[in-house]
Formats: sequence, structure tokens, C-alpha cells
Amino acid sequence: MTTIILTGAGSGGHITPILAVAAELKRLKTDIKLIYIGQKGDPMAAMPSRHKYIDEVYVIRAGKFRRYHGEGLKQLTDIPTMLKNIRDVLFVLIGLLQSWKLLRRLRPKVIFIKGGYVGVPVGLAAASLKIPFITHDSDAVPGLANKIIAKWASKHAVALPPEAYYYPRNKTVMTGIPLRREFVPVNTKIQQDYRAQLKIPSKSQVLFVVGGGLGAERINLAVAEVIPHLLAEFEELYVLHGVGQANETAMNDIYDKKLSEAERGRLKVYGFIDDLYKYSGAADIIISRAGATNLAEFAVQGKACIIIPSPFLAAGHQLKNGIFLDQQGAAVIIDETELQEDPNRLAAKVSDLLKKPENRRSLGSKMSKLAHPHASSELARLILDEL
Repeated sequence: MTTIILTGAGSGGHITPILAVAAELKRLKTDIKLIYIGQKGDPMAAMPSRHKYIDEVYVIRAGKFRRYHGEGLKQLTDIPTMLKNIRDVLFVLIGLLQSWKLLRRLRPKVIFIKGGYVGVPVGLAAASLKIPFITHDSDAVPGLANKIIAKWASKHAVALPPEAYYYPRNKTVMTGIPLRREFVPVNTKIQQDYRAQLKIPSKSQVLFVVGGGLGAERINLAVAEVIPHLLAEFEELYVLHGVGQANETAMNDIYDKKLSEAERGRLKVYGFIDDLYKYSGAADIIISRAGATNLAEFAVQGKACIIIPSPFLAAGHQLKNGIFLDQQGAAVIIDETELQEDPNRLAAKVSDLLKKPENRRSLGSKMSKLAHPHASSELARLILDEL
């Protein structure tokens, strides 16, 4: 049986596309074995082990190079950061040896590397063993891991037009971002069905807040400041707040103190959301980070979004994603610094969109024009072509 390895780690933005590609690969070619290699200690690593199309799961060591957008030379003189980076060089070397042994034993015909630091040891080991691999970049800025292994890749699959990347043009293919098949354009009937499944009244207004698979503490706290005012202003408003597993208890405590019993009944807190498409599909408005995978999901559904890019992630890729959306007029963009200084800016934006359905429709329409609904199948075919 032909073996294909899928790897990537660090966030839901890496894992969920991998699982979407896995489903498409098995749909197109049933006589293959799909093996996932993850990073030891990755909080998202449990997801592939529960997925019905992943046949085996392994974890290896991988190191992270810590650098933070906007910190400049300060980060180079921070002793704890330097020590962690030095330690993680050792992790990379251990991971490289582990990868080399695994690949020799598993003998894959092709490897798909979604990104994340686990891709470095796997990619380098694959290059030394002459195993072809394909990388994928979701953001406007390629990740560091994919940059390191780029010269040995057979193909570079990318989310945006090839000219946006520095990769060789003849090896670069625009596929979009692979998504689960459940992400489809959402009409009124589908939206009402999702609301029924989530036990939300059909005539309500729905705000969905999500900071990514691990949550976003700054967004959580800013949202918690404005939710009481929004629930008081809009009596039919329901709020679905994905806070991240680590923040679930603390956020429930905050809302219990801030909200009346009646208002608390119109707010639901979730630590981790597996079937995200139901929650985003049920919403009238979404508040989110600028992670490329989430943006692609909301684009397919045609949702009105308020985007708060993280200003600290490496290379400022979320900021650039936000700039791209702003240029297209496809989302409302709020700067995180301004949000922390005055959370009422967020309340005003939400309130305005709740009152003006025509503005929501306009944003959703422009967002949907950026969608690539067939990215999963295109990427799966690209991987199978390497066979």
C-alpha cells in the first residue's frame, strides 16, 4: 500500500488543513496509508489521532526560533528567549534524527508539509533520503519553516497568486487554503439549521467570537468588556465565544460576574470548537484574528467579519493578511492597540453592523469573492501527482 506522510503543527491553522487534505486524498485514492507526524508537546496534536482518515500518528522533537514582530533588537538581548532558542537547536537535531529513522522505516512516496517547526526536521530528512515533498503556505508571508526547506521542495502550494511569493515560479502553484468539506456558502436555510443544532432561536441575532484554536486572551478580555453593553442594547442578541481551552474557566468566571442571569443565558463560552463551521455559519457577525485558515473558512461561508490581527506574530503575517482584506473592503479591521485602549471601538463596530444588515451583506459578498472552495481537492490532486 502506498504511504503518504502529512505533517505540520503549532496551531489549528496547520492541523485543520491537513485533515481536510487527508479526507480528499482518501476520497480520490482509497488504497493509500496516511501517516501524520506531529510535534512533541503540541496542544493540537490530538486532533489527527481522532480523525478517521489518519491511519497512524507519530510525534517528534522540533525547535522553535522565537522572534516577535515589532520587537526589533530587544528580542536578541532577552536572555530567556536566547536560552530557549539555543535549547531548541538541540531539539531540531533530535527531531532530524527521529525523522530520518521514521522515514527510512515508513518509506513514504511523498510528504505534504503544511508548515510549523516540525516541518524542518521532516523536510531535511526527506531531502537527504530523496523523498519528494510539497509545502503549503496559507499566509501572505511564507512561514520560516517552509523557507528553510524550500530549496528541496518539489512544489510550493500557496494561498495567493504565485507572484506574491519569492518561490521559483515554475514550482509554485496557487491552490488556496484546504478546508473541511463542511465549509460551504451559507444561505438563510443553512444558517437556520445551524442555529437549531446549537439551540439558538431562529429570529435572534448571533455574534461569534473566536481567537483561533488556542484562543486569544487580549481579544477575550476586550470582548468581555463590551458584551454586557451589547446584550443590553440588543435583546435578541446571542453571543458564542470560543475562548480557548486554557481560558475557559477564567472567562466563565468573568461573565458570571458581569452578566445578569437572563443575559448569561444568551452567552455561551466554549473552550475548544471542533465543528467550527456550525458556529460561524450560524453567525451574523464574526470577530476573529487574521489567521489565514479561519479567514478562508469565513470567505467560503460569505460572512461579515470584524478582524483584529495579532501584531506580535513572526513577520507580521496577520497584519499583512489584515491589510489585504482592508484593501479589498472585505472586512472591518481593528488595530489591537486601539482596541485595548478603548474597547468601545469594538462595541460601536458590532452595534453598527447589527443595525445595518445591508452592510453585513456587502462585507459578506466581498469576502466570498476571495474564497477558494475547491482548494482541498486541488491540493490532494497535486500530492497524488507526485506519486
